[in-house]
Amino acid sequence: MSTTASSDTAIQSRLPELMNLAKQTDSGARRTLLRELTDNFFGAPERTPIEQELYGAVLSDISRAMEIEVRAQLAERFASAPDAPHQLIRQLANDEAAVAAPVLSQSPVLTDDDLIHVIRTRNSQEHMRAVTQREHVAEAVSDAIVEHGDDVTLHALLSNEGARLSRSANETAVDRAKANPELHQVTVSRTSLPIDLLNEMYFEVEERLREKILEENARLDPAALEEALAAGRTRVATDDGSLPPDYAESLAYVEELRAASQLTPQTLARFLRSGSRSCFLIALSQLAEIDFHVARNIVERRELDALAVVCRAADLDKALFLTYAVVLLNNDGNAMGKARGYAAMYTSLDRDTAQRTLRFWRTRRAAMQTAA
Repeated sequence: MSTTASSDTAIQSRLPELMNLAKQTDSGARRTLLRELTDNFFGAPERTPIEQELYGAVLSDISRAMEIEVRAQLAERFASAPDAPHQLIRQLANDEAAVAAPVLSQSPVLTDDDLIHVIRTRNSQEHMRAVTQREHVAEAVSDAIVEHGDDVTLHALLSNEGARLSRSANETAVDRAKANPELHQVTVSRTSLPIDLLNEMYFEVEERLREKILEENARLDPAALEEALAAGRTRVATDDGSLPPDYAESLAYVEELRAASQLTPQTLARFLRSGSRSCFLIALSQLAEIDFHVARNIVERRELDALAVVCRAADLDKALFLTYAVVLLNNDGNAMGKARGYAAMYTSLDRDTAQRTLRFWRTRRAAMQTAA
């Protein structure tokens, strides 16, 4: 008999003895037994189903009474083992965070149901964050984390490209990201985020992230664009706040100019200079075929990069865009300098990319017309 075979036989022959020793109550003896039983488990090349079940039962029973440091060491030892006893791993996953973290983040033995159970019953951010570190996180597990996790946990989940999120969970993540700048970068950078939801982030994030959104729009093929627009229509709100008091009067005037073919880009500049803000917003929304509330958001927040997208998509002359920008920045001491900076962006912006981006903003208008 070979040395290896002899060693394996010795290990197997000690198993009943080790099981009997598990009945001891002395802490030191049980700790020694736990270590020896663990070594015995990893030393056995093969185990019968009955032996596997016995290992799980005894290891679980012994470790339950051990100090947290001992349980943590046990978790580290078994975390990545593909044949670890399910009963033991499930118990460790529901233990204190210091014990549970290794198995929650690594163990291939845990099922999706096991992970969801831990998320919902422990309701511990530390446990959830450990789950977010798994190489792959199933959609149902991610959805549970989005539902129960705080923004730090959500950040960890979104940072993991191996985590799959449902459409609903992605929508919830975007809604939360809009309210928390700490989530802007990780949300916009997520490669699997639906493109319509990515475009919802445009007005919430800083300029460098807006450029990334425009880059993603430029890479989108027409079929994917239409699919994304269809998905986005279900997200459109139909009530964005009250209209200005002079809306009806301004709309009638703009419609009158349009009927007479006098609604031109130059007319918009005149509206701005004269302080006819509602007329300008209505005219801009009609010229760009976007919703009034989107246009108002751009102007009131002085989103000149967004205005550049609108003007470039409509193929307006750069000089007119510069005029709009200067008027909107009229209270800024360096209005002309800033306007020229945005004019440079206007020049470098590809018109096709601008039109693709504008189509997402038009989604709101189309949905409102359908609702009406």
